Formats: sequence, C-alpha cells, structure tokens
Amino acid sequence: MLILGGTTEASAIAAALADHPRVRPVLSLAGRTRAPVLPAVPARRGGFGGVDGLAGFLQAHDVAALIDATHPFAARISQNAQAAARITGVPVIAVSRPPWIAGPSDRWTEVPDMPAAAQALGAAPRRVFLTVGQQELAPFRLAPWHHYLIRSVEPPDSALLPSAARCIAARGPFREDAERSLLEQETIEVVVSKNSGGAATAPKLAAARTLGIPVVMVARPAAAPGDTVPDAAGALAWLDHVVAPWERGV
Repeated sequence: MLILGGTTEASAIAAALADHPRVRPVLSLAGRTRAPVLPAVPARRGGFGGVDGLAGFLQAHDVAALIDATHPFAARISQNAQAAARITGVPVIAVSRPPWIAGPSDRWTEVPDMPAAAQALGAAPRRVFLTVGQQELAPFRLAPWHHYLIRSVEPPDSALLPSAARCIAARGPFREDAERSLLEQETIEVVVSKNSGGAATAPKLAAARTLGIPVVMVARPAAAPGDTVPDAAGALAWLDHVVAPWERGV
C-alpha cells in the first residue's frame, strides 16, 4: 500500500504498519525536507509526474490501497491522488485533520491566501512571526517594511526571503510556554499562520491568545472530493476494512 506523507499522521500510520503481517507500506514524501524523520518502512522521495504518473505507479507496483496523509495545504497532490485512484480503481482515503477554530479570546483576521495575509499586516511596520513554511514566503517580499521572524524545519532559500527577515530552524511539536517566551523575547506584534490544524503547532496560537497578540490566519484551499477521516486512527480503521477480504482469502 502507498502512504502519501509529510505529516505526523502519515508517520504514525507508517509506524503502525511497519510489522503488519499482510500489508507492505511504502511512504512517499515530496522531498522538500532534506532530512525528514522517517519510520522504519520503505520510503520514496519526489513527485510522480501528475495524475498519470501516480496512476502508473499504483499499477506498476500493484498497490492495493492508497492513503493520502499529506498536508492540508497540499491541494494538488490530494487532487491527483483522488484522480489516480479513480483511474486505477485503487481504494483511497484522505486524512483531513480538523482545522483550528477561533475562540472568544482569539484575535484572528482570517484571509483566503498568502497575498491577502501580507496585505492584512498593514502599512505600518510590525514585528511579524511568520510560520507558513518555506514555499509561501514570496508574497511577503511585497511588504518589506515589516520585520519578520521566520520559522521552518529547514532554512529557506535566501532568494525567497523578505528583506528584513531572520530565520530560525525548528521542528515541532512545540510547547506553549516555549512559544510564549519566544513571542515575548522577540517582541512579536502579529503572528501569521496557515490553518493547518493539529496539535504540533497549535501552542503558538495559545501563546498568542494569552499575550493578546493578533493572528492572521490563512484559510485552507478547497479539499479534493472523496472520503476522509480525521486522524491516523481513522485511516488505520479504514484500512482494516480493506484488508479484511485479503485475510479471508477473497
């Protein structure tokens, strides 16, 4: 079976299947992180070449089940996964973790995309904690009057950075007390985040709430149509139903 990964859910699914007697999982990563933390299962890195390439991979490797556990903002690969599954008839499930929802004490400005997030920062210079990943920095180059603290798993390409930017490399999960200390030490005035959901990076939002710091929250792209589960446990339960006919020898 093939797991499209790059998330904590994908790693949890792969780890749970590492010793499965009837399932041989392969974890696929986009390859953007140079030193990913991998479970003890076979892994591949890089793209497939669109829908046809992924469909060809499923057929060539006799894949019997497909789990799309990619990031909520990886819209294209999720669309490709659904299309390739339709072409090949391979059963597919997508892991769609619930988005974060603002509470009464949160000061969120919700925007549809990264250009809107950069615009929402305003015309006055601000100290910005930018946590949107390495691939989403270009729009903020158009707002160079802000001072950016950028956090990502690996240092971004310098060509993508806004002019007044400092980078820190860190991998979640993060603790709320550490996030609060970081925001205070850096005198952050606004946080920019994708609405990724999940627990690993949610503490920055709790810290911002406690400190009264506003958050510019970028909405998710539209999800690809298809069946979904909210977490790794749901994907494993779905897989049990797929595997059951094999166990019975059907």
